[in-house]
Amino acid sequence: MNLAAATNESLAHTSNVLIYSSMAVYTLAFFAHIAEWVLGSRSKVGRTAAALSGAAGSAAAAPVVVQAGSTAVLERPKVVTRAAAGTRDVPDGPGAAGGTFKGDLWGRIAVSLTVVAFVVEAGGVITRALSVQRAPWANMYEFSITFSTVAVGAYLVLLALKKNVRWIGLPLVTTVLLDLGIAVTTLYTDSDQLVPALHSYWLWIHVSTAIICGAVFYLGAVGTVLYLFRDSYENKIASGGTPGKFAASVMERLPSASSLDKFAYRINAAVFPLWTFTIIAGAIWAGDAWGRYWGWDPKEVWSFITWVAYAAYLHARATAGWKGRKAAYLALVAFACWLFNYYGVNIFVTGLHSYAGV
Repeated sequence: MNLAAATNESLAHTSNVLIYSSMAVYTLAFFAHIAEWVLGSRSKVGRTAAALSGAAGSAAAAPVVVQAGSTAVLERPKVVTRAAAGTRDVPDGPGAAGGTFKGDLWGRIAVSLTVVAFVVEAGGVITRALSVQRAPWANMYEFSITFSTVAVGAYLVLLALKKNVRWIGLPLVTTVLLDLGIAVTTLYTDSDQLVPALHSYWLWIHVSTAIICGAVFYLGAVGTVLYLFRDSYENKIASGGTPGKFAASVMERLPSASSLDKFAYRINAAVFPLWTFTIIAGAIWAGDAWGRYWGWDPKEVWSFITWVAYAAYLHARATAGWKGRKAAYLALVAFACWLFNYYGVNIFVTGLHSYAGV
């Protein structure tokens, strides 16, 4: 074995160690987020229930005092309007920490651990690239570890921009752990060189934009799922129902249904042009590699189906009769198409894109 080969093998081993290390730190972040939600419980406050019962005006006008152990937390809730017509104004929840000092402390610890895990995982992706001296997304294992890194990076960027998105932390870290668990146990592939069709600068452009789109679409899907739960919660309270204590404790700390709906829409709308570029870039690469821009390969077809699904969602979101839950269902169908395009097509369907293997 020559020196270069030994160096590459050492880098590949280092990459594996870093990925496993990031999983350990993500696990600590997961438990810290659990502590944030548990210690930040505000089920006794019932601020959202009061607002939906007709006290939204007074809730917006007067500060709310929350007892956090022996220390009072004084805050003024923000009132927003739900997207659905004919409904009351609803205040945004205080977040997973519930306005308590203990919950906020654990939330900050969770975010700090997530930052550390992100840096370690990014190091694993970079060393994987150095071990083969190419873009680190030529197979499903490499795509998966890069995807989760970008998803966490997008979340941290939103936090750095002072956006109210810490409620994403727990589902995000949970998903990342599942993604990395599948990657290292089922999808793992040893470092290797590319097949001839992949030797192109378009690998950096086309696949990197696909990963970015998928990571951001994921954040939009989380917002959409939580919107559906929060909307049902608001509707139940507004109609005189009484949600369970657990549902109330969780739902009342989330942003309002309107805020979640707007978040998901803006995220999906912002990244949709990049997904359009991804498909165009793929077509140009196909023309260089295979002599045709479009050949109805399964990956190409499902990429286009995903594009159509998100286009339908964005159009529905702008149509009065399809706002709210109907548009949200379309968004989830679109993200399901993206997931199938990645997992289903790569594993179960044979096509020109099967050369990368698992």
